[in-house]
This record gives sequence, structure tokens and C-alpha cells, in this order.
Amino acid sequence: MNAFVLNRHGRPVFPSSIMPQLDFSTMTSLEQLDNVIRRDFETKAPSGTDILDKVRIGAYEDRYALMRDVALNLFWANRFSITMYDKRPTRWGDLPRTRTDVFLPVLQPWEDGATKVAAVESAYPALPPKWDAEVEDRIFGILFDVFGNRKNHATTLPAVKPTVAEFLQDPDNLTFRLPSYDPDYPVFDYDDILDCWEDVPELEALHRWAMVLHNQYPWDRAGVELTRADQLSDDDYVVAFHPRDKGVADFLRRLSAGATKRPAPRARESRQPVRPYPAVDVRSQFTVMPKLEALVAIHGDQPFTNDDVVRNSSYNWSPMSADEIQEKTGVEERRYTSLSLEELALQAAEAALEKAQRGPEEIGGVVVCTCTTSRLLPSLATYICGQLGIYQTHAAFDLIAACAGMPYGLSDAVRILQEVQRPVLVVCAEKFSDKVGNVRPSRMLFADGAAAMVVGVAPEGEEPDLDYLQTYASGPASEVNSIIWPNPDFDNNVTVFGPQVKNLAGRYLTQMIEEIGALPDPRGQAGSLLETIDLIVPHQANKTMVLQLAERAGLGADQLYFNIERVGNASAASIPLAIHDAVRDGVITQPTRIFAPGFGAGAVAGYAVMRIDPAVVEVREPAAREVGTAESIAPEEAASPRRASDAIQEAFG
Repeated sequence: MNAFVLNRHGRPVFPSSIMPQLDFSTMTSLEQLDNVIRRDFETKAPSGTDILDKVRIGAYEDRYALMRDVALNLFWANRFSITMYDKRPTRWGDLPRTRTDVFLPVLQPWEDGATKVAAVESAYPALPPKWDAEVEDRIFGILFDVFGNRKNHATTLPAVKPTVAEFLQDPDNLTFRLPSYDPDYPVFDYDDILDCWEDVPELEALHRWAMVLHNQYPWDRAGVELTRADQLSDDDYVVAFHPRDKGVADFLRRLSAGATKRPAPRARESRQPVRPYPAVDVRSQFTVMPKLEALVAIHGDQPFTNDDVVRNSSYNWSPMSADEIQEKTGVEERRYTSLSLEELALQAAEAALEKAQRGPEEIGGVVVCTCTTSRLLPSLATYICGQLGIYQTHAAFDLIAACAGMPYGLSDAVRILQEVQRPVLVVCAEKFSDKVGNVRPSRMLFADGAAAMVVGVAPEGEEPDLDYLQTYASGPASEVNSIIWPNPDFDNNVTVFGPQVKNLAGRYLTQMIEEIGALPDPRGQAGSLLETIDLIVPHQANKTMVLQLAERAGLGADQLYFNIERVGNASAASIPLAIHDAVRDGVITQPTRIFAPGFGAGAVAGYAVMRIDPAVVEVREPAAREVGTAESIAPEEAASPRRASDAIQEAFG
């Protein structure tokens, strides 16, 4: 569910942001589920009373604001059924009475429901449209048909429903009664929801929300009643709840067996090292000097703009416009790939060997820097060896150092170089697009991409291309755990805790600047290493944050190069992708000494002070969106057969 798809209009869509789906295999207790539900549904969802109060005091400025609150309230009212159960209208006389995997909701009448419905119905036409009156009316029609026919109070709904036998133990229990049921009641199918098109991104997202909510009640809502258990007759239809998948069924069994959440181990207070770790001076500490023979970058083939992010807004996101995303992160567009991580990394590796004019038999080591691989056996590095035709090499391994991947990888490459005196292939590759899910900060920032470098042996007497290398790791536990994947509390998706990330990034960037300010110029021509730096190419974490931290460390914006505006944050691949783009953009036109600091998950960090000769960089333009004539095709231009769910569109205008 997490991977993006291209709809028939050529727009990327993330099903995980639209259709709530939790991974219950990671749930260990009701407490954990409650925390997830509270975060996803309750924190930002107004109650019916909240909506009524806002209508009465005139707090809604436009129709969109009112509709958004109504949609959030409906997601909240469906928070358990939409994530845990399939709703199946069933004739009461045919409903099994003793099965332990069939449930009935016990409901309470919605307090002042008629008043709240009437308030929304009267408030909407009195408000001005925000963007497009016709589109907003159409969306409101779908939402209000659900909201206006709601009968039950949402606050008291439990996650675990009673079985039919448990429901019958109390004749006063209320549940849904449908006088009749049409199994062909029209609903929006999967493609309807994906292919939704509106010119305004916010309205497109809201339209998709409305479609999903409509599908939660696939019956004539106007005739639904809350009926006592002892008043149900055989020909009445009730709404039976069935576990939506094996994961939910297993979770319910674990709960019935008394499962509880185990307490997490408590971290000790972190202590400073007994003495600082000096940077590695390549000239003085090694005998084999490294030379950068090639650098190749592979950008993702699918651009995903801030408008696309807004179009895919999840029900648990705070409202944010495309301009606000750019202001907060510096990102205008991130690139995703339609390839697998293995394919992306292999493309970069093959191109780097070709650029360096090296054959597989010459490679002495392969280091793959990534934090998004799911390949453990064989490792991505050994997989690449096999695909490249490397019969044997001294070492091939994956290195997980997140956003400090390139400094870590180059450090290991230089060490391997001393042992084998043969070129080492360093591949930095990430694919976040299928690991972000519906977590907004991660969706705004993270991207896909790969780069590969061949680090060879410098000819006798030639200066190395790598001057200093440094790596660090760890810190307070809050910083170590500031970026997590997989995270059970966020449905196993990548999650970012911003303040802690900013703390570790600021701590490390300050330490790095102080270090290179104290280190000597390796050629003895300047007062310090810092004075010899021509350009700073930092990890593209968050442009707004990095500029603030750089200013605090005494650096000016004109000293730093960013490509995050068009590329996003590709973690381990971000620095080499930025180096490539600096050459492509004409920022690096001659051999240039750069300072490349990286910092990220696990409270890892590192830097490389290195010389970049643009001649070794293979310049490539990012691939265009691979949708051909499908790109930007408006609905009226995209011929398609009539669907059964077209009846819904007609019904709601």
C-alpha cells in the first residue's frame, strides 16, 4: 500500500495517504493501538460539538474549512471500523450466533445529532467558496450524505466489538438496522479514487477523502435506524463486522489472550568520550593515496511536486499549502523512482565503472551505503557484485549510516584501498518513496536517488583527492532515535522527530566547522583547512534548517550549494547527487576543494574534505516523468469506459 502509483492523468498518487490501513502485526496491546488511533484520528479531528460551536460563533471563513472539519470528524467516527473491520450487511436471520470472528457494534444515539447536522446544512451555503464553488458543492454533497445520515455517537466506540453472542446478552444493546439492502449500491472503486482530478490540490485531496468515507456506508443511509437487540427480526439487515485481514484477526486473538505491551528498556545517560576523535589525515596516515576516478548520479524518474504532496494529503495531516512546504523545508519538488532500490543502485554502479573505464575484474571492494534496503541475504553490495560480473573481490558489504553514508563509505573505501591497492566502488542509494507511508514530515522531505563513485589509486607523487575524513556516531538517546524506520508506532513508516534532528545536526555541524578551522592546510599555503574550502556541499536534509544552523556556525548562504529544491532529501545519496548537480549547473567548473558534511539517523555524522575534478563527473539530466501522453491529461480528455460508480457522481452533482 505504501508505494506510489501513477493514475491515468499521469499524476502520482499514494494509496497509503488516502485509504487508512494499519499494520496490526506490529500491534502488541490496546494501549499501543490507542496511541496510534489518537495520533492519526483524534488529535486533529473536531467533534460534532466542536463543529456546532464553530458554526454558532462564525469561526468558519469558507466552505472548504467547514468541509475539512466534517471529513475529519467522519474519519474519527470511523477510526476503528475503517482500520480494523470489513462491514458486511447481513440478514439477521442468517447471521451466525456463536462464531468468535463475527462482531456487531454496540452503538449509542448521537447526542444532539439533528442539531449538529442542521447547523452544517445551513452554514455551508452561507459561506463563500474558497476556490471553486461548483467543485466544492460536489464534494459537499458526498460528505453531507454521510454526515447528515449519521445516527451514532462516535466518542464511545471501542476498538474491540462484541461477538454476536456477547451482543445478545443485553437486550438493550443498540446496533444498525437496515430495512433493506441493495448489494449493488454504487460505491467508488479503487481507480475512481486514484483517478480523481481537481485543479486545486486541496480540493483533490478532500474529494478523495469524501470517496473513501462514502464507501464506508454502502447502503441507503436515510433508512438506517439504531435498533435494540430484542427488536431485530429475521428479515432485518444488520451490519456485521469482520476482521479486515489476518493481521487484525491475530491481534484480536492476542488481546483475548491478555497480551500487554512490554516496557521499553531505559537508556543510560550519555557520556562524552574521554578525548576527541581526530579527523583522519589521509596524507599522513596512509601510504596509498586515493584518487576519485568517477562519480555518476541517477536521479529518480518521477518528479513529485509540493502540489502533489498536497493532492495526497492524508486525513491525519495538518493543513499546509505547497508554498508553506517550500518555506518550511526548502523543497519544491522531490524525485521518486519507479525502479527498485536494487535496479537504481545497479544502474549507478554500472555507469560509474563505465565512466572510470574499469572492468569488474579490477574492483577490489564494493561498499553500498543505504538505510532503505530490505535486502539482507544477499546484501545489496554482494548482489551488485554478482550483477556486475565481479567473480571475487576483497570485501563487499552494506553500510548503514543514513545521511552520513558518503563520508562513512569513503572512509571505508580508503582503508580497503590500503589493503588491496585496487579501485573500490562506493554506491550510495536510497528509496524512501515506498517507506514513508502517510507520515507528513517524511513525505515532504525524503526522496529516491543513487550515486556511485570509483575510488582508485593515485599515481605516484600525485596529491590525493581526499584530504580529510571524519565520522561520528551516537549522542543522547533522544537524538539517536530521532529518525526511525521501521517504527511500529507510525505503522512501520519512516518517522522524523524534528527538534531532536535539529539538535544533533546543530551539534555536529558546529563541531565539524571547529575541527576544520583548527586543521592545517595540507599544502601549507593557508592558515587553516577551512580557508582552503571553495564550496560547502552539505547533506540536503532541510534547506531552511541547514541554513539556520550554518549561520549559527558562522557560514554564509553563498558558501553552500543546495539542490534540495528539485531533488529532496535522498539521505546517503544526497551529497554525491548534489556534487553531480553542482557540476551540471556550472557551479563547479574546475578542480574544486569541497567540504561535504553529513548528519542524520542514529545520531551519525561525518565529513569529507575532497577535491572534485568536473572531468570525472558524468553529467546527466534527470529523466522526465515517464507517463508519455498521460501526463497532464484532464478528465475530459481521457476517454474511459463508464464505470458503475459513475452513478455516484451523478447523484451528488
